[in-house]
Amino acid sequence: MTDEASREVLAIIVSNSPNKTLIKDTLDELKNHLMPGSRPILHSDQGWQYQIPAYPNQLELMNIAQSMSRKGNCHDNAPIESFFNLLKRECLNYLKFNTIDELRQSVNDYAQWFNNERISMNIGGMTPVWYRELMCTEELEA
Repeated sequence: MTDEASREVLAIIVSNSPNKTLIKDTLDELKNHLMPGSRPILHSDQGWQYQIPAYPNQLELMNIAQSMSRKGNCHDNAPIESFFNLLKRECLNYLKFNTIDELRQSVNDYAQWFNNERISMNIGGMTPVWYRELMCTEELEA
């Protein structure tokens, strides 16, 4: 999961199966990045895992509004698809993994690098964390 404004990776979990546990673990990781009192909007496609009753129930408990595209409307997914494209081109295409743990470590390392070191011209040549911190500081001063 990424923040669409800062492009910061907020939660990324590698699993060997797309199951309910993966969704729960991802939302649990996301909890650590939500600002108190915020009301974020979480966008997803219409995958089965986002339609099970436990998913919207957990979002409601976390004060997150659910957004889901109509079938065939891929534009809402563009930001996360763009991130996955970068992850593949800048990391995964060049490495070979023997275990899921090696893949998991590489993905986590990439997310840390992406958030804290990789600059983006789309956010003024800053890293996602730098951009978020600057925006939060400006909001507090306003």
